[in-house]
Amino acid sequence: METERTDRAGTALLLVALAGLAIGLALHAGGRGGAAALAWTAGVLPVLAALLAEIVRGLRQGEVGLDIVALLSMTAALAFGQALPAAVVAVMYSGGSFLERFAEGRARHDMSELLARVPRSAARYVDGRLEDVPLDAIRPGDRLLIRQGDTVPADGRIASASAFLDMSALTGESMPVKLGAGAFAMSGATNAGAAFDLEATCGAGESTYAGIVRLVESAQRSKAPMSRLADRWSLGFLAVTLAIAGAAWTASGDPIRAVAVLVVATPCPLILAVPVALVAGLSRAAHFGVLVKGAKPLEAMARIRTLILDKTGTLTDGRPQIVAIDSHDGTAEQEILRLAAALDQGSKHPVAQALVAAAKARGLALPLPEAIAETPGEGLEGRVEGRAVAVGGDGFVARLAGEAAAADAGGRSPGEVHVAVALDGRAAGRLVMSDPLREGAAEMLAALRRQGIGRILLATGDRSEVAHQVAGGLGLDGIRAGLSPDQKVLLVLSERKDGPVMMVGDGVNDAPALAAADIGVAMGARGAAASAEAADVVLLVDKLERLIPGIEIARGARRIALQSVVAGIGLSVLGMLAAAFGHLSPVEGALLQEAIDVAVILNALRALRIAPRDLPGPAVG
Repeated sequence: METERTDRAGTALLLVALAGLAIGLALHAGGRGGAAALAWTAGVLPVLAALLAEIVRGLRQGEVGLDIVALLSMTAALAFGQALPAAVVAVMYSGGSFLERFAEGRARHDMSELLARVPRSAARYVDGRLEDVPLDAIRPGDRLLIRQGDTVPADGRIASASAFLDMSALTGESMPVKLGAGAFAMSGATNAGAAFDLEATCGAGESTYAGIVRLVESAQRSKAPMSRLADRWSLGFLAVTLAIAGAAWTASGDPIRAVAVLVVATPCPLILAVPVALVAGLSRAAHFGVLVKGAKPLEAMARIRTLILDKTGTLTDGRPQIVAIDSHDGTAEQEILRLAAALDQGSKHPVAQALVAAAKARGLALPLPEAIAETPGEGLEGRVEGRAVAVGGDGFVARLAGEAAAADAGGRSPGEVHVAVALDGRAAGRLVMSDPLREGAAEMLAALRRQGIGRILLATGDRSEVAHQVAGGLGLDGIRAGLSPDQKVLLVLSERKDGPVMMVGDGVNDAPALAAADIGVAMGARGAAASAEAADVVLLVDKLERLIPGIEIARGARRIALQSVVAGIGLSVLGMLAAAFGHLSPVEGALLQEAIDVAVILNALRALRIAPRDLPGPAVG
């Protein structure tokens, strides 16, 4: 609400300034100079009041910006009867502020659908019936029903025979975990199996998920604020302006010369060119599926030197894939996969869905299964084309086949899942599944290094042996495994000594680190809402390589903004010197500044045409 009020107030200021300028010009053209001056003054005063409040707020926070030059120029112009130049400066200043707010507002609007996935209620047993209650109504001892696909709303213990939970958003474990009766379940996990009952051990506000949310808020509060590129030029430009204006007044004895210097010095190349270039960069980045939440994050993105990557769903695909098929009785590998996938069409288990997707990707036609019976967390059995088929864990399939569980040939690599298959009561084979690296991961990391990133680390909550097995050959500068959310935050903070840090992740456990990093990047297509909310950048397509054009566009937009600033300030200094020697009146100075503005804005708009070299095709739009 506060942001919306600020946006409305800023829009109103721009409209008032424009109306005052337009009405004053109309009155002046009609020969009513006194009324024109009043109209111009009326358009300037609200802008002056808002500008003064903004400057006071910044000074209390220890910030000095270019707004001071705009305040001085408008105040001096009004004080010495130069209302028209003051009105022109008011329009230019309020227009630049409007552009920055427009960019941030558009990013907030684009985020609304991503954040709509946050759970709001839970199903609680009350007097033998179920009722939906808000999360904050959950109390210790409450018995909750966790349906398939639900997010566990509070920490608790399994009150059913078993539960099958997807913990990837919390721990980075890509494969679902089976928990028995009485086992502890963390909030934020997703039910990947049949519905089960949970006995809450705490309220939702004291749960693991709520603790992560609080950690996100704490990280955001402690995060170093990103300053505008324009503000980093402010003190030097302010000193030069005051020196030239003071020298002109002292040498000539004419205060109007100082007013003319201040009007020409109004930092419109900074106030206008920088947001125009960055807003254009935001638009261009969105064209490639990279949503940046405002101009400040885009600018900061251009200066990143260290990149920290999560593993599951970021560096890897986050979905298990078939890496091998072992046949025990001579059955063709494709036939084992076809029959197993056909039966798995009757299950919503993530591994079953992955098998079906793999079979379809290989062009296999899958018949409809019959007489399906699923044992949650263990496997399922049924009939396919008249044949008895069983798919699941080694123990489950061995019991159905009346055999001892087959031993793993050659052992099991870290992070692998083995799915046993029985046909007509006999063990037929095993499907080996894993969560491999994204295709082209090594080339992607090399391209990121070409963008100026000197240090790349892997940070994951997964086990150390899994992390090294998956990413050991990528030439990373470090692998940190088994990290909790707060340990990821500490890693981000410790890496800041080498320069600005970017963190990329997609799970709930990544959200605090995303909030603490100079730039947090969330995988928005399948990632958790908490990570998308905490991040500064969201990749709208599930492709980490989209980060490459995003960084290239950010660097290009910043470079174009700097070019506009240097050229604009150079021309402004020349104009200030001309005004100091009496060659420009305040009105002429305002018109000259308008011409400079047009030139730098046209240059800034070149950011709309930035063409990333590493990724020529757009992702969206």
